[in-house]
Amino acid sequence: MRVAVLGGGHGCYAAAAELTERGHDVWFWRRDAEAFQPLLEAKRITLTDSRGRREVEIHRPTTSIEEAVSQAELILTPLPATAQEGMACAIAPFLRPGQIVFLPPGTFGSYLFARALRESGNRADVAFAETGTLPNLVRKHGDTSIVVSAYGKHLPVGVFPSRSTWRAVKILQAAYPSVQPLEDVLSAALMNAGPIIHPPLILMNAGPLEHFPAWDIHAEGTQPSIRRVTDGLDAERMAVREGLGYGPPHFPLRDHYAQEGPEWMYGRAAHEKLTSSGDWREKIDLLSHRYMAEDTKLGLSLLTSVGKWAGVETPIARGLLAIASAVLGEDLYRTGRSLEALGLATLTRGEMAQLLREGL
Repeated sequence: MRVAVLGGGHGCYAAAAELTERGHDVWFWRRDAEAFQPLLEAKRITLTDSRGRREVEIHRPTTSIEEAVSQAELILTPLPATAQEGMACAIAPFLRPGQIVFLPPGTFGSYLFARALRESGNRADVAFAETGTLPNLVRKHGDTSIVVSAYGKHLPVGVFPSRSTWRAVKILQAAYPSVQPLEDVLSAALMNAGPIIHPPLILMNAGPLEHFPAWDIHAEGTQPSIRRVTDGLDAERMAVREGLGYGPPHFPLRDHYAQEGPEWMYGRAAHEKLTSSGDWREKIDLLSHRYMAEDTKLGLSLLTSVGKWAGVETPIARGLLAIASAVLGEDLYRTGRSLEALGLATLTRGEMAQLLREGL
């Protein structure tokens, strides 16, 4: 299958390597040509995971987004949600009928991509899909080197519009067999783990993050009091899902930390795999890091607004969003990805269901 991987982040390099190893024809594009030059020259990614270290040849790195996108069956954009609007506008003119655009994770970005397609004047019947996390836990260790700590065992995926679910899932499972279909893309957006894990970690570790030259919020920063806040926030997420009629599995975040019991998206003991790598000891700028700009500003504003729209209380989410707003000096509900900001807050439940089913 021909696959386009778009972007220059950790997840993009991992996707290019993983899907190449699975036998797909991967066309890998990155906007920053200078930063991409080492891969353009080497045409290979050094991948290290539980199977060891090896070189993966990327046959089609390219600096042309049209060349990457126009003939692909699957277009993969494992980018932060903050980059989605720009990417949506960049690829909209080149999309063709029958293509699948996959956002892991999404933060309801599928709606933004569909809207950009419509606003570009392109009427192609394209399906947009998203899931609750990246397909792997990964960090870049250089210009062309990555280390993968864990691979996704369960990727719950929603499709926009949901009438295209089975067509999209067939293609997605050819790339990632762990893909599991959900009711729709809003259900998938409410599976996003980032806005549950990261806002409590970055806000409740603000002191040491600003004091120490580097701090691992997933290791020494994950203390019992913070876990209790995270569990409470996750309970609100699941309550919103249930309030909208979405059934289990909800992939409760407590399973991310558990050594036994139900498997989380990365399987059992996922948190231990993450912390044992040591790759998350870093200097985090509270004002600009993606845990604040993406997971808090966009992810929590979406969760609180959907809860408000559905009539489900989310006091922990609202409280964390308020604290983050004070830290940044910005009303993150107003400037984030709320239903109000998306122009969807006035829809009735029936109108929302029709939108999710039929698209724009």
